[in-house]
Amino acid sequence: MYARRRRAYFLLMGGCLFLFVSAWSFVRLFSVAAAVALCVVAMVIPPVAAMVANRRGPDDRWWDDPSGDPKSDEWWDELDGKRRHED
Repeated sequence: MYARRRRAYFLLMGGCLFLFVSAWSFVRLFSVAAAVALCVVAMVIPPVAAMVANRRGPDDRWWDDPSGDPKSDEWWDELDGKRRHED
């Protein structure tokens, strides 16, 4: 999962860089308005790339999942104010 998110992040950021560089290297020669539009689109891509890169996958362990160590989980639950249900 991590490799897929990393690949998607680099593809999005590569596209952002391509749009920005192409806007001011050759698109501006034809239309400044189109170059500005490309830069606006490129400006939106980095936050989207960050969200894609930090998205939790179905197999990813999340910060509040049990670690498997009963003593540690009990200690963290006590700190968080949670009570474990003993069955």
